Amino acid sequence: MAEKKQVPLRLNEKLYNAIAAWAEDDFRSVNGQIEYLLTECVKQRKKDGKYVSQHLDEPPEFDIE
Repeated sequence: MAEKKQVPLRLNEKLYNAIAAWAEDDFRSVNGQIEYLLTECVKQRKKDGKYVSQHLDEPPEFDIE
């Protein structure tokens, strides 16, 4: 198995809480959920040859509550 890299990550509290709730629903840790989501995004990019979003440099707006 390939060695995993550690990456410090800072998340807005609302985003973290939303990911944590989603992770709980999917029976994953928060770290596992983030890794899963990033993996799916990379797969989609490889499949389409495009980025998931056309607005990657714009700060996200969160309407999470």
